Amino acid sequence: MRVYLVILLASLCSNNYANINLPSFFSDNMVLQRNSEVTIWGWANPGEEITVSTGWTKEEFKTKGDNHAFWKITLNTPQAGGPYTINIKGYNEITLKNVMLGEVWFCSGQSNMAWSANAGIDNAAEEIAKANYPDIRFFSVPLLADSTPQMNIPGNWQPCTPETMKYFSAIGYFFAQRLKEDFKNVPIGIINSSWGGTPAEIWIPEGIISNNKTFSDAASKLQPSEWGPVEPGYAYNAMIHPFAGFKIAGFLWYQGESNVGSEVYDQTLSALIKSWREQWKEKLPFYYVQIAPYNYGSEYPSGVIIRDAQRKVLKEVDNTALVVISDVSPTDDIHPRNKKPVGVRLAEIALQSHYKVLNKQVKSPFYKGITVQKNKLTVTFDNAEGLHFTTKKTTQFEIAGADKIFHAAEAKIKNNTVVVRSKKVESPIYVRYGWSNTAQPNLFNKAGLPASSFLSE
Repeated sequence: MRVYLVILLASLCSNNYANINLPSFFSDNMVLQRNSEVTIWGWANPGEEITVSTGWTKEEFKTKGDNHAFWKITLNTPQAGGPYTINIKGYNEITLKNVMLGEVWFCSGQSNMAWSANAGIDNAAEEIAKANYPDIRFFSVPLLADSTPQMNIPGNWQPCTPETMKYFSAIGYFFAQRLKEDFKNVPIGIINSSWGGTPAEIWIPEGIISNNKTFSDAASKLQPSEWGPVEPGYAYNAMIHPFAGFKIAGFLWYQGESNVGSEVYDQTLSALIKSWREQWKEKLPFYYVQIAPYNYGSEYPSGVIIRDAQRKVLKEVDNTALVVISDVSPTDDIHPRNKKPVGVRLAEIALQSHYKVLNKQVKSPFYKGITVQKNKLTVTFDNAEGLHFTTKKTTQFEIAGADKIFHAAEAKIKNNTVVVRSKKVESPIYVRYGWSNTAQPNLFNKAGLPASSFLSE
């Protein structure tokens, strides 16, 4: 009898003091994706009945904690609006306040994505002073690493004020600010999960790296860093996996400097995109930034090889877009301070490609193909309307024959193509443009967007 009473009391205490728990990103001030099916989840006692009610519908949603003390509920969100409350009731009760429905984007990468106005950007004081957008909301993910996938992270949503904007991703902020120009009454939520000095491999599930010889060989060459982990999967486990399933509009990515030297970055980035989409169970837009020209201290074109790899991913992975920033970046600072054009260009791609509300050219010229005519090559580009040089003469095009020895070529624009030739190459087969770590462009389209460096396949 005594044993029975002890068990009974323990059970009653457990039920009386059990608490519903939520991941930190389900909190006051959050933004949920509008016009969608969104999932809210958390933890509770096994069998505990959970009731969720929201401010935008009279319907109640019910579920129970499973045998792992986990529960989730999927509900529909209407058009943009707020603020709303969300009430979650079990043995205890949680009310989330000032919840908005709008557009949610997930930012990630290394230091250039993490870079804030406080760290130093162009026109920082002016931009900070005017950063009053109550319905732009920020969620900053702290630097965390783990050997196994995690379910939660510390953090909270914050409305955009001069003080919160100062320490948030500048690119994420400028992206949201540009969206607001077209979506004046739509709240914008930006999650930033970035870590300076990190290679792409740590942002990919470890199994994808270890089960692929190409990836595992590349990962084995990563050198230990004082800035962060180099073990595959460690940032993914702690900084990406907790969010898997949180409804978003798409991903923004700015990374690559820490993979300079890799010969397989296009495959690595493609695998990252695929793995994240698998976790979210949705082919979400993935818009990313090409790393800027920079003097890496070597004549070997390690930096431009990464830029070209990023270009190749456009053809390898659907629903992606690449922002070229070589025209707004110096070559002596690996952290370009002119962040506003980066965020704006990402946003305008989203406005055109994802939201279908912007009718203008928003993408850079990208190498499409070549045709050979005796001793000259004609190079075609995507997004080539109004193709022009900004200098009278260019030395950035080079061609080569079967020996693959490149020589500077004369280049002329004809009908939005570039015709190149060199007296030193009688039978050209290959062409490249801007093929150095520090090359800055002089080929632009009508929209004033720079052509990406490239090496013809």
